[in-house]
Amino acid sequence: MEYFNIAPVASVIFVFTIITSLYAFYDHSLYGKFMLHPYSVSKGQNVYTLITSGLVHADWMHLFFNMFTFYAFAFTLESLMGSWQFGLLYFLGLILSDLPTVFKHKDHFNYNSLGASGAISAVLFSYILFNPMSKIYIMFIPIGIPAVVFGILYLVYCAYASRNSRDHINHDAHFFGALTGLIFTIIFVPGILQNFITMLTGGGR
Repeated sequence: MEYFNIAPVASVIFVFTIITSLYAFYDHSLYGKFMLHPYSVSKGQNVYTLITSGLVHADWMHLFFNMFTFYAFAFTLESLMGSWQFGLLYFLGLILSDLPTVFKHKDHFNYNSLGASGAISAVLFSYILFNPMSKIYIMFIPIGIPAVVFGILYLVYCAYASRNSRDHINHDAHFFGALTGLIFTIIFVPGILQNFITMLTGGGR
C-alpha cells in the first residue's frame, strides 16, 4: 500500500505486467494477441501491440530482470518527476522504442518482439539524469558503477549489439528506449540538465 501511495502509476504497471506475463506462461495464445509483429503493424494492423508487447515476456528470467530493474528505479523516478509524467514516459518508451523495430523488420513476416525492455530503458535513463552519480550494481561485479558511466557503456553496447546481433534480443528497443527516456526528461522536467551537470561535477554535495 505504501508503494501505491508514493508511486501509483508505477505500482499499477508493475503488478499488471507481472500478472499478464504469468498468465501468458500458462496460456500461450496470449502471445499471439499481445506480441509485436512488425510486418502487421507496418500495414496498419494490430497497432495496439506496440503497447501490449510490453505486457508479456519470453520466460521467467526475462520477466525477472525487467521487473527487477523496474522495481529498482521506477518507484523513485515517479516520486521525483510526478505521476502523469512518469506514466507518459513509460508508454512513450514502449511505443517509440518499438517503432524503429517496425521499420527495420516490416518485410520480415516471421519476426516478433515482446517484453518491456524499451520502456524500462527509458525509465533507467531518465533516472540517470536525476542521479548520475548513484551507483548501479551488476551481478558478479563487486563494486558499484556510476549511473552515468553505466549509461554510456549501455548505449555503446546496444548500438554494437544491434549491428552485430546473433541473438533474439531486441537491442534496438533498448537503445531507442534509452534515448526516449533522455529526451522526454529534458523536455518535461525543467532544469534537469542543470541538475545533471551539478550532480556530475559534485556541486550537489
